[in-house]
Amino acid sequence: MPWTQEQVIAAAPDAASVAAGRKLASPGPWSGTGATDALLWGSCQGSGKKPYQVSIDLTGPAFRCSCPSRKFPCKHAIALLLLWSAGAIADGEVSDFASSWADERASKAKTRSKPAAPVDPQAQAARRAERVAKMDAGVGEFSRWLSDLVRAGLAEALRRPLPWWETTASRLVDAQAPGLAERVRDTGADVVAGLGADELLERIGVWWMLVQAWNRRDSLTTSESADLHAALGWPTPTAEVRGGAVESRVWTVVGAHRDQKGRLAQQRTWLRDDDGRYRLLLETAGPGQSLGVPALAGARLRADLAIYPGAEPCRGLFVDTPEALEPHTRFGAGQTVDAALADAATAFATTPWRDRHPVMLADVRFGARHVVDPSGQSLELVEDTPSTELAAISGGRADHVFGELDGGRFRVLTVSVDGRVVPL
Repeated sequence: MPWTQEQVIAAAPDAASVAAGRKLASPGPWSGTGATDALLWGSCQGSGKKPYQVSIDLTGPAFRCSCPSRKFPCKHAIALLLLWSAGAIADGEVSDFASSWADERASKAKTRSKPAAPVDPQAQAARRAERVAKMDAGVGEFSRWLSDLVRAGLAEALRRPLPWWETTASRLVDAQAPGLAERVRDTGADVVAGLGADELLERIGVWWMLVQAWNRRDSLTTSESADLHAALGWPTPTAEVRGGAVESRVWTVVGAHRDQKGRLAQQRTWLRDDDGRYRLLLETAGPGQSLGVPALAGARLRADLAIYPGAEPCRGLFVDTPEALEPHTRFGAGQTVDAALADAATAFATTPWRDRHPVMLADVRFGARHVVDPSGQSLELVEDTPSTELAAISGGRADHVFGELDGGRFRVLTVSVDGRVVPL
């Protein structure tokens, strides 16, 4: 089934790419177009002699274009999707360039699924001991820094310039705790931007809990230890995740969001199974790197998901390329605000340094700054909510709304209204 225009726009990297794609979304510059259930392809004549070859894997989605653009999808891919959405592309025999690209992707996926080479246990233990020693020293120094900060008072900390925070963050990076370093670096930027004393105190409390958890790590459960490592920035190897627990289910993509904080860009894609359990696909990109294209809200995927250790809702990654099924036009059961807050409280009590919690609310209406359930209970929306766009999509009401509870406020990611699932 062709994507809707809203789905095409949601896949675009920015508004400029959409505008450029619309200019090319006419049959004139295109030749050799075609589509199957899994692939979309075509050649677009540009300013040069040789047309650009565009291939799109609809199951990913993933994009390839021979143009020099560094955006994914580029304007040519967006134009091709818009043509397909308008019914201007017929089914056909796959072109050679699209077929070669699809075979290459399948080969790479098969290679990634091969077992990793055996690990030398002694070398692994030595590396781990070295890292633990660095982290012990770094966390100890950070603990003293926190004590000095509190002793001097929050008012003094709120007057500190960004380099003061950056110095501590750099030391934490050297101490092999990049996750904690990013929290400090982001807080420094927020202080310069006007962070309040209450929120700063809350963040300091979270940092102190991380310090205490590290010092008592031998008493933690496997799940608690995994969450602590993730918060500090000690990654779990992908091969280890793939070799662990795997869940084979049909998943619905319920929403996705991109954040840009400091040097890192982050993309979160939330999945939900038919029993209402959430899983998070997390992708990060540093300077010079690009994020992949998020799966479209409402997509239904049959897939094996390797699960990271940790408390619910867990992170996951696809073992193989998912199988695309008929997309959802509306979501399943939702919650009231009170039920959502109770679930979030349980999750945050288990992992107090968790930043966000997924929430699906049912039968809601939107105010200027709030989302309200049928009982009249409400959640405040995050400050950067695109209120005009939300009002245009929903008309002030929605059958379901999915989002993230973040710092006590609600970030709308997807709206289900009148048989349509629309990402915000």
